[in-house]
Amino acid sequence: MNKAIIVTGTDTDIGKTVVAAGIAMSIPQALYWKPIQSGLEGMTDTEAVQMLTGLPPERFLPEAYRLKTPASPHLSARIDDVVINPAMLTLPEVAAPLVVEGAGGLMVPLTDDYLTIDLFARWKQPVVLVARTGLGTINHSLLSIEALRARDIPIGGILFSGEAEEENERIIPHISGVRSLGRLPWMETLDTARLHLAMQAHIDIAALKALLA
Repeated sequence: MNKAIIVTGTDTDIGKTVVAAGIAMSIPQALYWKPIQSGLEGMTDTEAVQMLTGLPPERFLPEAYRLKTPASPHLSARIDDVVINPAMLTLPEVAAPLVVEGAGGLMVPLTDDYLTIDLFARWKQPVVLVARTGLGTINHSLLSIEALRARDIPIGGILFSGEAEEENERIIPHISGVRSLGRLPWMETLDTARLHLAMQAHIDIAALKALLA
């Protein structure tokens, strides 16, 4: 079976794509894959990761679905007159580790009857949960962890994103028993060199690599 790290978030716009880029550039030979892209105006997530990492094109796999409308995949597909078939969303058979970025949060619907978390439950690969550090993160993070555990999805760790909030970063791993992989700080200027340095300085790269062992 393929070895993969699934990157998901407790919410939208929390730095999940930046985290996925950081992981992809930190794991030797890792391939990046975004199964479903909703919204094609401007830069897609795959293009953003390419820009942030500076990795060659062969390290990126094409999306299974590219939807024009920036919305939840189930709605975007309906508007674009596309049928998403969850059975077709299988992990690509490749000889390198995969970094897979999910669409939005765990409960985002891919169809009217199939959620993102249902896909993760089928894949059974370790999930890295990206969580904001600020107000509301305790509730969102603990609910997300409960949902993953209810479906027997392995949790590789929680990775915080944003400004330092010591108590939130302490209490969530303490209550949940899920290890912290560190915190990727907010960076006013973001480029390949700064992302690389931030990952090396703040994130447990060894623990991420161990998820793929």
